[in-house]
Amino acid sequence: MPRSAVPNTGSIITTIRTKWPWILAGLLVVVLVTMLSPDPDDTLASGTGPATPAEATDAQQIQTAFTQLSTLEVKGRAPKTGYDRELFGPSWTDNVSVQLGRNGCDTRNDILRRDLVDITSRDRTRDCVVQSGTLRDLYTGNIIAFTRGTKTSDAVQIDHVVALSDAWQKGAQLLDAQTRADLANDPRNLQAVDGPTNQRKSDADASTWLPPLAAYRCTYVARQVEVKVAYRLWVTAPERDAMAAVLTGCGAR
Repeated sequence: MPRSAVPNTGSIITTIRTKWPWILAGLLVVVLVTMLSPDPDDTLASGTGPATPAEATDAQQIQTAFTQLSTLEVKGRAPKTGYDRELFGPSWTDNVSVQLGRNGCDTRNDILRRDLVDITSRDRTRDCVVQSGTLRDLYTGNIIAFTRGTKTSDAVQIDHVVALSDAWQKGAQLLDAQTRADLANDPRNLQAVDGPTNQRKSDADASTWLPPLAAYRCTYVARQVEVKVAYRLWVTAPERDAMAAVLTGCGAR
């Protein structure tokens, strides 16, 4: 090889020494950007993440729900005989096979963290237990301050969009224990809401209760259909008709 083609080692070393501070600075910038970039999972946990199905339903979701509604079996309620909340597993158990399951935090706090904003967490709970926050209630449109306490926690409750008692009478009694626990803790079936409004809903289906905020009813019914399809639950004829009326009113055909 010609002498002129042989790399000048001394020149290379000198160049590296001269540019090393700039190289180091560039690496430092990359590290800082990586550390400061939000993890998608972290944004969900903070209560400021992407819109959930509870917050945004587009025309395609409405149409999908309307199409899926026609696939649900229609028949009368089974007797409520034998229903017990414990048949759906321990309340807010983390031992489930759905989103947010087995993450080390109970389901109630998972949903509070998803649906509230301006959250503070209790010390030494690994950011699990929500101590306070603000709920933009989708059922009423009200802004509700949440503070954990024996006399204050009930201001915000976690609603089962498809009530468990209603589910029991429409197919859930035929599910195995683990699937019922999944249903009770599935984020698709859970929404943090105004406590008194949740109490008034009780275990009603769409034929007898809809959210007071009319603008949310399309999303609410679409979520009920999604849950019933996922867990193979049926609907009564009045319930089906009420759901269809809401969805067609939202533009479904």
